[in-house]
Amino acid sequence: MATVEFLKDNIGNLLAVAWFLLCFRGYFYYTDLRSVDTPTLAYAMHRFRKQWIRKAMRRDNRIADTNIIANLERSVSFFASTTLFILAGLMTVLGTSSETVILMLRDIPFSDANSRGAWELKVLLLICLFVYAFFKFTWGLRQFGQVSVMLGGVPESHENASDEFLERNIDSISTMSSKAAGNFNNGLRTYYFSMAVLGWFVNFWVFMILSTLIVAVLYRREFRSDTLAIMMSNLPD
Repeated sequence: MATVEFLKDNIGNLLAVAWFLLCFRGYFYYTDLRSVDTPTLAYAMHRFRKQWIRKAMRRDNRIADTNIIANLERSVSFFASTTLFILAGLMTVLGTSSETVILMLRDIPFSDANSRGAWELKVLLLICLFVYAFFKFTWGLRQFGQVSVMLGGVPESHENASDEFLERNIDSISTMSSKAAGNFNNGLRTYYFSMAVLGWFVNFWVFMILSTLIVAVLYRREFRSDTLAIMMSNLPD
């Protein structure tokens, strides 16, 4: 009976969480599937990465290339460390009294009557999202480190390596770089979706609307943006 009563009282919240997870995981799956052969930012960037690695293979001095990788690592490292600060703040919020915030939220028009248990569940969802983002950022950081090692190990021009061997190196290094960038992008997307969770503190309708809106914003930026059009107009062979 207690379970039935819980489901009746929270059917809207349960549907909102299910819709959010569908948007969150569904968009990740969709972009991974479509980026293989569809014009997207990920598809275009992979082509540019292959061009970059191909040019790097022709240079004996690759200081500029290692600087590019270092700059990429700094960006990922910044977000990884920022995520830790956010997690520390959320854990602090979870462990302190939240009655003042709950009373403040109740004054917002159309706001649900948040109980302490509901409040804690919403904060826990944010914590789970930022933990996921942290793992994505750190894995991307490790992969960028592997890119630098792989690039440092490619044969130099005087070694007269075969074209087939060089092409395999170009494919593997550019693919590893794209995987690192993909993990970084997934971490950033998680930041976007965490904004939707903030709407849940008002009510579950706002949560569902924001989840849908985040998908629309991300889709337009990655599949229909002016940035993509500019990159596709100058796509390397």
